[in-house]
Amino acid sequence: MSVAGLLLTPGFGGSRDSAPLVAVESAVAPLPVRRIDLPKTAGPAVAEVRAQAEAFASSLGVGTDALVLGGRSFGGRMCSMAVAAGMPAAGLVLLSYPLHPPGRPDQLRIAHLPDLRVPVLAVSGTTDPFGSPEELTAHLSVVPGPLTTVFLPGPHLPTSTAAVAEAVRDWLATMG
Repeated sequence: MSVAGLLLTPGFGGSRDSAPLVAVESAVAPLPVRRIDLPKTAGPAVAEVRAQAEAFASSLGVGTDALVLGGRSFGGRMCSMAVAAGMPAAGLVLLSYPLHPPGRPDQLRIAHLPDLRVPVLAVSGTTDPFGSPEELTAHLSVVPGPLTTVFLPGPHLPTSTAAVAEAVRDWLATMG
């Protein structure tokens, strides 16, 4: 099945108009994209992802299983939690997944990852304090669905938003 749309969410305290989300939307055109803002707590944020995905899918005349969901850091994590909790999706785009708080590798945010049975793209910076390439590779290996990882130069927001957007575009092109 081809992807009908892409729902994008910002990092914690960020906005739907953040540069990486705008760059991704531009790169994947003409694919329909909906960029949304999120509440700052997990429960309401996951509920907002579900509600927005359902409304977006309905506006496109498809189910949420035809949408790819994702976003930066907190936003991507909230999308992954919604999918792990049973929301149908075509795939997940995790930009700068916050594997753990900076300097706290013992506080992993991975409990839900084994429930992600959809294709997952993870794009992160090579010097991201929220998870090194080695940490992300090791911990994301529990994802049972097809996993693609892309590591780009830079910290929690890779230096080139264009490279992030190209990685998403290229991955979506493999989705049929």
